[in-house]
Amino acid sequence: MSDPTIVWFRHDLRLDDNPALAAAAARGPVVPVFIWAPEEEHPWEPGAASRWWLHHSLSALAAALDKAGMPLVVRRGPSLEALRSLVKEHAATHVAWNRRYEPAVIARDTGIKKALAKDGVAAESFNGSLLFEPMHVATKEGRPYQVFTPFWRALLARDEPVEPVAAPKKMKAAPGRGGKSVSIESLGLLPAIDWAGTMEKTWKPGEAAAAKRLSRFLEQGLSGYAAGRDRPDSDGTSSLSPHLHFGEISPRRVWHAVRDAVGGRPAKAITTGGAESYLRELGWREFANHLLYHFPHTPDAPLRVDYARFPWVNDPVGLRAWQRGHTGFPIVDAGMRQLWATGWMHNRVRMIVASFLVKDLRISWLEGARWFWDTLVDADLAANTLGWQWAAGCGADAAPYFRIFNPTTQEEKFDPDGVYVRKWIDMQRGYPEPIVDHAEARKLALEALKTVSRST
Repeated sequence: MSDPTIVWFRHDLRLDDNPALAAAAARGPVVPVFIWAPEEEHPWEPGAASRWWLHHSLSALAAALDKAGMPLVVRRGPSLEALRSLVKEHAATHVAWNRRYEPAVIARDTGIKKALAKDGVAAESFNGSLLFEPMHVATKEGRPYQVFTPFWRALLARDEPVEPVAAPKKMKAAPGRGGKSVSIESLGLLPAIDWAGTMEKTWKPGEAAAAKRLSRFLEQGLSGYAAGRDRPDSDGTSSLSPHLHFGEISPRRVWHAVRDAVGGRPAKAITTGGAESYLRELGWREFANHLLYHFPHTPDAPLRVDYARFPWVNDPVGLRAWQRGHTGFPIVDAGMRQLWATGWMHNRVRMIVASFLVKDLRISWLEGARWFWDTLVDADLAANTLGWQWAAGCGADAAPYFRIFNPTTQEEKFDPDGVYVRKWIDMQRGYPEPIVDHAEARKLALEALKTVSRST
């Protein structure tokens, strides 16, 4: 029997289309492990909603591995110490994981790979979370893309993403040579105060639930996705974002399932309809990771350096009203209350509430990014950074700062019958007056923009 391989699960909490797991299972016995070390991701440690999801996702993964006869080992960090202990306990010769692209994680993983190599342990990493890795996509001049459309064209010009592979049919558990596991419950991922009741009713984390959600979307939502994705008053999106973030389903599986649903045509030949729109959204996910990888400072600073001088307003009262959904603008407040209750918000509404924060209130996009980071179940550093810098006009391919959403007209356009607003707001019970005059706020925002323009 060959020596065991430690498979380090991270944002790939699945058995299907898991390159690190597949390679390890083909080699021999496997020791699956999850290591809880949030401090190693500072300053963007997982937020409260993400921790809630992670608890349930880990429980689902552990159950799936148990069914395959392979207990999930759960350890606390530091990650290198935990991996070294497992290598020693199981006399393992290999450690395998799927890559992540957050700056702190890249630095951590690079150090771990070097340290293991010095120990004489082979450390292998794989692409398990993207269609194409960011270091393999560049302009003709060899530079990273900063505009989505040419980036998307470049992706479509490539060969299709590789076909996903099924979960290994046979996996051997490593012989018992020690290796105690702490319980998932002991990690303290669930909130001390039970605020997650509505999330429990809204979501079911785990690989099986992700597969069901994809299947339902292909049957019921894909054909109307091009128009439905902009309407928060109907169930027109896939809601796969948290499943993709935690790797409960791979983007390759989703990509090829969408193509298969429209006859298996090459993506570049799908030029209209829901399938084209949805594949493009997967392209935006790739673009977000491309930007994060090539511009690792952007979670904390604007890509467009001139916006570092933007005169943001310090307004704790306005920020609190926005966070709690008490701004007096129904579409904004409905979105923020949906977020607080379910850990998720419709993407069109995300754009509306973000515009309101950075333009009507002129509060820094970083305040919004941090709030979303703590409250979204799909909080993803690449997507969160791209979205907020887009709204603030300070990132790649951003909406110009002078393009200011009017929340009232946005509501009229995308929730014309008030279905979405009524779901989250009781307009009859002490609903607040608007905290700003939008027309006046727009003028002040444009004046602030002139300050940036004069300083460049």
